Amino acid sequence: MEAVARLRNYPTSPRKMRLLVDLIRNKDVEFAMNTLKFNKMDPSVPLEKLLMSAVANWRVKNEGVDVTEANLYVKTIFVDGGRSLKRMRPAPQGRAYRVRKRSNHVTLVVDSRTMPSEMTEVTTETETTTES
Repeated sequence: MEAVARLRNYPTSPRKMRLLVDLIRNKDVEFAMNTLKFNKMDPSVPLEKLLMSAVANWRVKNEGVDVTEANLYVKTIFVDGGRSLKRMRPAPQGRAYRVRKRSNHVTLVVDSRTMPSEMTEVTTETETTTES
């Protein structure tokens, strides 16, 4: 069963956040944690916290299941643009340039890769023909 965590209105441009998100998409949770922990980019810290939050949400939904046995991975993660704060910067000849301070929303979904213990097999039935 999957678990969702969301980060809202983080003050970084969506383009910069997508660079980090692309590194951990469809990866195991342990690999993603190590990637974010040792990455130098500024948004790696809140993304690491978001991943830990998603794992904690998964634990709440799946009580009694060990996280290491579940083989968790980042199922989906995407970045949407948030609100933009519009500011003015002085420009030559009394004009002003608009500066857009962008923010973003990140949605992260964690799921387990373990298969159910009982897998149903698809059996094909052969038709019997009768001789005339």
